[in-house]
Amino acid sequence: MPHHLMNLRHVPDDEADEIRALFEDHEIRYYETPPSKWGISMGGFWVHNDDEAARARALLDEYQRQRLQTQRQAYEASLAAGETGGIWAMIRRRPVRTLAAVIAIVVIAGVSLLPFVRLG
Repeated sequence: MPHHLMNLRHVPDDEADEIRALFEDHEIRYYETPPSKWGISMGGFWVHNDDEAARARALLDEYQRQRLQTQRQAYEASLAAGETGGIWAMIRRRPVRTLAAVIAIVVIAGVSLLPFVRLG
């Protein structure tokens, strides 16, 4: 019976490539189903053998622990450099785009709420 190892929905390409390389380096026979463009199927990495599933799961767990550490360090470095931040950083970096998004949100909310405002 197939074992689903990992969901591929919202997984960046570099992470999927690293996992493929990890499985190939450790000679794990896996197959992959891609996620659908419309979010209907999740896609993922699969194996058939129970022993390979346990081995692959252990490798994936270790890989994900390491990836969490490196991604957290990269995020903290970009936060310290001022490249990542909250709403104020986004306004400073792209003021026109941010203002356009806020205006679009207000217009959509206004149009959505207009029938209810007219009732009263």
